[in-house]
Amino acid sequence: MFFLKKFLTSLILPPGILIVLFLLLALLEKKRKFVRFLAVSSAIFVYLISIEPVKDLLLYPLEVNYTITDKLNANAIIILGGGIRSKDSLTEDTANRLLAGYKLYKKTKIPVIVSGGAVEGKISDASAMASMLKELGVEPEKIIEEDKSRDTYQNALYVSEICKERNFRKVIVVTSAYHMKRAMKLFKRTGLEVIPYAADFKRSNYYNIYSFLPKFSNFAISSKAIREYIALIVS
Repeated sequence: MFFLKKFLTSLILPPGILIVLFLLLALLEKKRKFVRFLAVSSAIFVYLISIEPVKDLLLYPLEVNYTITDKLNANAIIILGGGIRSKDSLTEDTANRLLAGYKLYKKTKIPVIVSGGAVEGKISDASAMASMLKELGVEPEKIIEEDKSRDTYQNALYVSEICKERNFRKVIVVTSAYHMKRAMKLFKRTGLEVIPYAADFKRSNYYNIYSFLPKFSNFAISSKAIREYIALIVS
């Protein structure tokens, strides 16, 4: 009964309902073979990126090379924003990055650069992260806000300008593991010596029968991974 409830729920809620609608379209479309092919292909694609094993398969090449490092000798910690909901509410990605950066600060006591502009609202990622760090007890003079950047390329560009002004040559970059490959690629171009400190690992590596039911959380994470691959190609 429990599995049946989970199964029916996964079909009613997105992305399961999309899979059902695509399959219904394929069944009802009698004349146009291309439309049927497109509908079935879409159903298969949505299903695959919505299940845990495929989500993890997409994440693996992005996350595999990054583990928590103990090489913490650097001039500054850089925390890259991943979006906010409000001044007092961070997205999951940003919250996990900030927590990892805060733990680093507790160990090293070196300056923290929070990077991220206001992409969809009036409050920048940097401002929200700085407020959180101050609430956690980080000294205000240890926090540097970079609030102009709107993407990872600009994160690297504007942060490197701050680092050069303050003679920070070796930095620790904190971001989500799936995002680290692109961040490292762009930050290394600035001439800084960069140490990756990955946070927010999203692979589960544990599967059961429920792992093969479509879930919106898997769909969202798979979409992030696909976006990273595209961004890596064009960056």
